[in-house]
Amino acid sequence: MSRVFTSISSYKYCRQAMVAALLLLVTSLPALAGQKPPKPAQPGMHRAQKHQVRQQIDNLEETWRTAVLKADIPTLESLLSEDYISISATGTLLNREQTLDHLRSGKLRFHSIELSDRKVRFYGNTALVISQAAVHGQNPEGEFSGNFRYARVYVRNEQRVWKIVSFEVSRIDEVR
Repeated sequence: MSRVFTSISSYKYCRQAMVAALLLLVTSLPALAGQKPPKPAQPGMHRAQKHQVRQQIDNLEETWRTAVLKADIPTLESLLSEDYISISATGTLLNREQTLDHLRSGKLRFHSIELSDRKVRFYGNTALVISQAAVHGQNPEGEFSGNFRYARVYVRNEQRVWKIVSFEVSRIDEVR
């Protein structure tokens, strides 16, 4: 069963990665031709509406941060989609249940998470958040800390509720 799940998860992740790569290619084509790339559009969304949606995403980011710090599993369950997938700084794939189990069991604990340099882009019912995080915590190998850059993807479902569908984090190497 685990092997089947890994194959399905890998397929879903590969499909998401291909869509993201295609989106990146399409948005960079005008720049390659010497033109300004088009701004991401929210069809029919006025500036005030876009500001309101951005505020919703900012609030969700803070809700996520607080929930992870407190290992608040019910809040995290409400934030993560059923098909949620994450990629850790070591390249490990985790699904929704694995992520929640790590926090629930105490295998992974966060003592502090300071977020900065947030950028949010909208593509229809999808929001892409790129941010930087200074993190201090503990995992089975011991204490860890460092600066990380992450990408989190939210999708607004049929009930118009934003859910986190994907998360990827990379360590920022210190300049030597």
